Amino acid sequence: MDALTRLHRSLAGGDDEEGQEDDLLGDTEDLCSMSPLQRVYAFATCLAAGLVLMMLSLIVFARPIKFAIMFTFGNIMAVGSTVFVMGLNKQLRMMFDPVRVYATAIYGGCVVFALIFALLIHDKLLTLIAIICEICALFWYSLSYIPFARRIVSDLMVKLCDTEL
Repeated sequence: MDALTRLHRSLAGGDDEEGQEDDLLGDTEDLCSMSPLQRVYAFATCLAAGLVLMMLSLIVFARPIKFAIMFTFGNIMAVGSTVFVMGLNKQLRMMFDPVRVYATAIYGGCVVFALIFALLIHDKLLTLIAIICEICALFWYSLSYIPFARRIVSDLMVKLCDTEL
């Protein structure tokens, strides 16, 4: 049963008759004692904090290293906020689904590279390139949740970038 159905049933007072899955990581029911309403609040708070960090990072855009750190941590918070709603296990299963495994890997790699370039190497150009790749990878990853969105964007890019007259 998906997390939103469980949330609706618990808020409406319905009984949850389906059993918990026995997976390696388990569900959030086993990890914390937050009520469904508290999880929604935690999701909204984490998402808002991530978005605020990403927006505030634009203030320090002239300093690419500070920008990369704020933007990347805001990005991680925003993406990670869904763990409160659907649980860590389901989040990881969805991220590493065959449809989006490459986008997840590229996104994760770009996040790591952006932080390495910003914190360890202190190279502004490489940091900005990693941030641009991070944004593109997150966009492509997000499109995987919308039916046919990747195909539409791919077809559009082929039509726009076609040089043949």
